[in-house]
Amino acid sequence: MRRPMAIAAPAALGLCALALLAPSLSAQKQAPPEGGPPKDFVVPEPRSFTLPNGLAVTLVPYGTLPKVTVQLQVRAGNVYEGPNEIWLAELTAKLMKEGTTTLSAAQVAAQASAMGGDLDVTVGADQASVGGDVLGEFAPKMVALVADVASHPALPESELARLKADLARQLSIETSEPQSMTLAAFRKQLYPDHPYGRLYPTEAMLQAYTLDDVHRYYGANYGAARAHLYVSGRFDAKAVEAAVRQAFDGWGSGGAAEAPAPKPVTRRVVDVIDRPGAAQSTIYLGLPVISPQDSDYTALLVTNALLGGAFISRITSNIREQKGYTYSPFSQVSSRAHDAYWVQMADVTTAVTGPSLKEIYGEIRRLQNEPPSAEELKGIQNYLAGTFVLQNSSRQGLISQLNFLEVQGLPRSYLTEFVKRVRAVTPADVQRITRTYLKPENMTLIVAGDRSKIDEQLQPYQSAVP
Repeated sequence: MRRPMAIAAPAALGLCALALLAPSLSAQKQAPPEGGPPKDFVVPEPRSFTLPNGLAVTLVPYGTLPKVTVQLQVRAGNVYEGPNEIWLAELTAKLMKEGTTTLSAAQVAAQASAMGGDLDVTVGADQASVGGDVLGEFAPKMVALVADVASHPALPESELARLKADLARQLSIETSEPQSMTLAAFRKQLYPDHPYGRLYPTEAMLQAYTLDDVHRYYGANYGAARAHLYVSGRFDAKAVEAAVRQAFDGWGSGGAAEAPAPKPVTRRVVDVIDRPGAAQSTIYLGLPVISPQDSDYTALLVTNALLGGAFISRITSNIREQKGYTYSPFSQVSSRAHDAYWVQMADVTTAVTGPSLKEIYGEIRRLQNEPPSAEELKGIQNYLAGTFVLQNSSRQGLISQLNFLEVQGLPRSYLTEFVKRVRAVTPADVQRITRTYLKPENMTLIVAGDRSKIDEQLQPYQSAVP
């Protein structure tokens, strides 16, 4: 019975000795060495060429994994829809996945799966995308499959009713979510007469679409001269180029890409979407800002990260860490072709809707009145430079950045000198950017919440400039 005590005694003495030594050990502990300056992002040298039909092609050997991403970007996004054609681009994309003139939907999926991947067709504001990831050895076959889906879709009428029903369910779900409601109302205020401001159709609009509408949309918006094929990863460049020239050679050039130019509206608006009984208020506060082509754009990105766009940002530290008003506030500079807006988003407890806005406005004013310290700015610069390089350290990330350059009409140096430009931003620049572009008196405010509980809290912001 005594044996455990005999074993425990030396252990106890050891713990006591460690406790006595702890202060001296702590005193000897050294701070880790400071990290080196972030390195510039190096873009692998691509092979670029254009087919006679106008298709632009960029081949980028990248990475060490034996995989490849094949992505065809086509100027066929929602911006090309008419006022009564919302989500016609989505319906067209869904029908394109239902097979080609020679392959059924099941056969398309089986071919992509046999190559170690899949193929998808998606739609964004400015572009539609056809492509996916496969094993590198199958890159030429994947190029041929992407070309078949993009240039020879069957668009079967037999699937039209099912796909419209799928979109109707998606519409019902999205428009019942407070974040989607608030974003739609926010975008409508900023772009009242432009496709960027029309996010959701009515169900009646969806159900009214016919196969003729889909054929018309496809015919008007899909063509080689409106497209750019990107191939990134580990692949045989000669074999892939030969496959591209053969697979896309017969695709027609298509019509000119004529999207209406956005003319965002800058105005002070306070609007409430009533959600009786809501436990939270969803806040969207923002305004149009400069496009990525502007020389101040990088400094705006740095300012956004410091203000609300990073976990260590001021607004996040204030209303999340210090006040506990919200779990995940976030701000961003949201860009489209030659267009951008800044927005602060937050889901806050209903009872602190007004106090949350007071703190958000207060942080903007504080940055207008006083530049950040060099130390605070350096932390944000390191964060932004580091995440930029990490985001681009993948096949998909690299394609996304190269496509961003094309959409915005920017030179390759935008990527290679991005880190250098971030590090060149000064505290005075941040203050100037905030004063110039982030003016509370010009901001649109949309709040989705229980009107009976938040109207009084919003009263100070209805007529007065915060």
